[in-house]
Amino acid sequence: MKQANLQEFIEYSTERFTKRIIFKEGESTVFALNFTPGQALPTHKHPGTNVYLLVLNGEGTFTIDGNEVKVTKDDVVVCGGESDFSFIAEGEENTSLYVMLNKIPDDRYVQNI
Repeated sequence: MKQANLQEFIEYSTERFTKRIIFKEGESTVFALNFTPGQALPTHKHPGTNVYLLVLNGEGTFTIDGNEVKVTKDDVVVCGGESDFSFIAEGEENTSLYVMLNKIPDDRYVQNI
């Protein structure tokens, strides 16, 4: 059993969004993505795994296969691994996402940035 407090992984930078790994077990990982207003996650895919996202705070817009999905605190989104998706933090508050990959495509996805 492992336990963590999410607040330890909520860390913002004015230079770029941050990614903080919470757990990594086998082919699965959980991490927090943290954005100041206007910061964006570029379009990418997660081949071979679904992406589960929970908006912890703030608001923004996911673009998934060209479709915009507006989200705010407590919204949950699941995205197929072959889907192109991106995110931009909007509004005046910082935004944090709780992200789970149930199968890690490769080690690029489990590094703090």
